[in-house]
Order: sequence, then C-alpha cells, then structure tokens
Amino acid sequence: MTQSLIHPMISMPKALHEAVGDGAPVVALESTIISHGMPYPQNIETALSVEALIRKQGAVPATVAVMGGRPTVGLTSAEIEHLGKKGQGVIKVSRRDLPRCMAGGLDGATTVASTMILAAKAGVAVFATGGIGGVHRGAETSFDVSADLEELGRTSMAVVCAGAKAILDLPKTLEVLETKGVPVLGYQTDDLPGFYTRSTGLPVDQRLDTPADIAAQMHAKWGFGLSGGLLVANPVPDAFAMPADAINSAIEQALREMETQGIAGKQATPFLLARVSELTGGDSLTTNIRLVENNARLAAEIAIAYAKGA
Repeated sequence: MTQSLIHPMISMPKALHEAVGDGAPVVALESTIISHGMPYPQNIETALSVEALIRKQGAVPATVAVMGGRPTVGLTSAEIEHLGKKGQGVIKVSRRDLPRCMAGGLDGATTVASTMILAAKAGVAVFATGGIGGVHRGAETSFDVSADLEELGRTSMAVVCAGAKAILDLPKTLEVLETKGVPVLGYQTDDLPGFYTRSTGLPVDQRLDTPADIAAQMHAKWGFGLSGGLLVANPVPDAFAMPADAINSAIEQALREMETQGIAGKQATPFLLARVSELTGGDSLTTNIRLVENNARLAAEIAIAYAKGA
C-alpha cells in the first residue's frame, strides 16, 4: 500500500498516514457503536479500550467518522469523547448520507457500510465491528435490508464481526451475502455466530482456524481482481455468551414494542439494542462490549498476517 492510494479528501493523523504508506497493519473501527450502539460513558470507555487492545496486539487502530464534514480515518481521543457525549445527536451516516454530511460540514458517525467506504479510501483492508446489519425480519413486505450487505458486495474489506445482529432474519441475510458473492468465513467455527450467542445453527461457507488462513484468502480474492468484502464470523467468548432462550425472549419483546411504537429505519437498531439491554438487566451490554474486544483482537492478528503477505 502506498500513500498515493489514500484519497486526498480523507483526513488522517500523520502517524497513521505514514503507517498505511509503510504497509503496517491497520484496523478500522466504526463510530456508530460509539454514538448509537452503547450508552455513555461505556461507549467512550469501550472505544478507547478497543484502540488500546489493538495497539497491544501490534497493529494500529483507526476509528472512522465524519468530523465537521471531513471524512476522517483515525480519530483523536477528544473526537471519540465528543461523539460519545453527543450520542444520538450525531447523524448516523451510511453510504447515501455521506454527501449530505460532507457538504453540510456536519459530524457523522459511520455505520459498517460507510466505515468500509472511508477505510478503503484510506488504504485500510481490515475492519473490526460488533455485528453487521442485514435483512430485517418481515423484509419480504418492508424491504428493510441493511446497506451493509450491499457494501460487503462492492467494497474490498475484511470485516470481523460476531455475526449479523441477532434482531435480524439470519437465513435471509446469508442468502443475500451469497448473492453478493461475499464469503462468510467462520473463525474456528462451522456455524454462524448469533452476536450474543456462539451459534445459530446456520452453516458458514468455510471454517478457517488461523489469522494467516484468512489473510491468504484476502490476498487470493483481491489479487485475482475479485472486488468485494470477506465476512469473518468470530463467536463471542464462551464466558460472555448469553443463553439463547433469554436473549431471544428479550429480542421478541423488543420487536413487538418497536412495532407498536412505529419505530423503523435508522432508529430501529439503536432502539432494539437499548431495549434488549434493559430487558436483560444490562447483560447484553456486557456481552456486546466483550465481543467487540474479541473481534478487535482477531482483526489485529489478521491485519498483521495480511501485512506480512503483502
């Protein structure tokens, strides 16, 4: 990777710019999880601890957002704190929202889709998140399908997650990923993890047991000119996994309340995550934090292996 491949409209700290130019291992991180995914102050604490964890693994963290209209890869701690304190007052930005946010000089928290876009334009190939968006339940009538799936089909990025969010229709989500040509790789698992749980019983496309195996597929796919992402499904650590019955019951209740209150679109996921956390007495938030840390750790290892093979 050379610095000339970094888009001139991307704002990056000098040290990160040099790291990308030198081919160092870099891991992108989203910012919607800070503003919309967790309450204050756990959102800021988690964001900073995840960055520290990536550094400890030997890689470079790069939290992504739009700050004052400028696409930014590599937030300062002050910028992370700003997004965390402002919370849902920050615009949630996906692909369609980037032009509005940039032209208007606004702050925007990036989703999985927009984080992939900005990270790719900054020369970053590995991204750690909690869970991806997907096909929502009832999408056959609502047509509510996350832009994350479209982005995975078009942007070349290895996305490490704990599966798709458990509030979604997971079989349909896998079908769309297949249609988009996105390999779903299970890290040391044959089954798709269920975000809060280690398995949904749904098969992944392939099980891979080392970060080097995943990096090899990244090189093979993109080296052959096949654009698009790879989804790395990394189960939540067993010690923090939730009982399937408990989490599914909470999700079903939250979904009923969402429908009754007429909540949809961008507000659906933040509402559901917050309500599920309330219904589980905060247990789901703890699980969410631990799985994000686990994904960041694996992403750093993949980024290191990928850099070695460049």
